[in-house]
Amino acid sequence: MKYHILAFVAGFILDLIIGDPHNFPHPIRLIGKLIDVLDKKWNNGSRHQQRIMGRWLVVTVTGSAVLATAILIFVFYLIHPIAGIVVEAILTYYILATKSLRVESMKVCRALECRDVEGARHAVSMIVGRDTSVLDDIGIAKAAIETVAENASDGVIAPLIFTAIGGPILGFFYKAVNTMDSMVGYKNDKYLYFGRTAALLDDVVNFVPSRISAWLMIIACFFLGNDFSARDAIRIHKRDCRKHASPNSAQTESTAAGALGIQLAGDAVYFGEVHKKPFIGDALRPVEYADIRRVNKLMYGAAILGEVICTAFMCVIAFV
Repeated sequence: MKYHILAFVAGFILDLIIGDPHNFPHPIRLIGKLIDVLDKKWNNGSRHQQRIMGRWLVVTVTGSAVLATAILIFVFYLIHPIAGIVVEAILTYYILATKSLRVESMKVCRALECRDVEGARHAVSMIVGRDTSVLDDIGIAKAAIETVAENASDGVIAPLIFTAIGGPILGFFYKAVNTMDSMVGYKNDKYLYFGRTAALLDDVVNFVPSRISAWLMIIACFFLGNDFSARDAIRIHKRDCRKHASPNSAQTESTAAGALGIQLAGDAVYFGEVHKKPFIGDALRPVEYADIRRVNKLMYGAAILGEVICTAFMCVIAFV
């Protein structure tokens, strides 16, 4: 357990320092390629066949991720404990996306601040699934804020919790599920049946972490200064945390909207089709470009709190 704690902390620090450089080898990309290959090969036939093959997709992708991670950790710990710690730390780093989320969203912020709306539109299209061609500058800013708020759970806190509980093996299980959901978990003609199992499993594994993430963001508000209101974060979270088709997505989004005093969500365009969505939060003030910076600060505060709490629990188990 002591080795795992060292690797857990080192992996988190690596993520904050390095992030996800472009063209850098990354196992999540390998998982994505596997999903893409199986999607093209298996996503056909009748609805029943699509459901069956969608289940096999989940088994194959999660099984491959878990098995590959377990073998790596076993082999390197067998060689030497230090080698095991290094590899486990690197794998933990790969699981987290704190800095990369900030880097990608800040590209949007900087482009908007430079009045480069087209550049901002392109940058935000890299981190959201909606059609960005219809967004104006404020719509682009809102999209970036929403994706940081939502991915504070999916990309940071949830994988942190799973890795704390079961090491990189459980961490990569979570990332495999989350990656499948992001690629095939759509309710459209192509993925309604094939991606159903992946989408349902993603809802299950994120149910508790998304709620923990929301409360970590609320607690972080107390330490982040006057730009953040813990009181409004609690109020909006309680009122709006279920205003989403997913049982989990509005948890952190409502918290961020309340903390910043802005209104998020509303109708969005996906694959050329308008999806009606309720608003989240109260428009106590207009959305500003700087809110992208603020929501990143909120995400970092929640991530650091999550790391501290998870590490504390691991230490209690190891030393008590």
